Amino acid sequence: MYTLSVKRNFVAYHFLVGGDWGSENQKHSHHYRVEVRLEGASLDQHGYLVDIVHIEKHLDELIASYRNRTLNELAEFENLNPSIENFSRMLCQALIKRIASPNISAVTVSVDENQLASASYRQEL
Repeated sequence: MYTLSVKRNFVAYHFLVGGDWGSENQKHSHHYRVEVRLEGASLDQHGYLVDIVHIEKHLDELIASYRNRTLNELAEFENLNPSIENFSRMLCQALIKRIASPNISAVTVSVDENQLASASYRQEL
């Protein structure tokens, strides 16, 4: 099985709702690190699992819609806590809709909100 990954960093804001999490209940920023991992058993005629430039383009477009924004204010987070668990699922599913490659069998998106906390969401195709 081949794995290809692309990483991006950006800053966004959020605040957690529905519980007493101290300072996390107040609006604050995180320097998020997103890693997209694509898996597949075979390569294309160029020796690629997928064209990395294609993945970078779509990931950059997605990240641009979150950069320097407050996640709580975005439609996709309506009625959802902007946790890194929810964020990783949203990014994964949005990226899957944008990419097309017959060689990809699974996509995993990991979101780190700092050096100590991260969450991942994996979807098989």
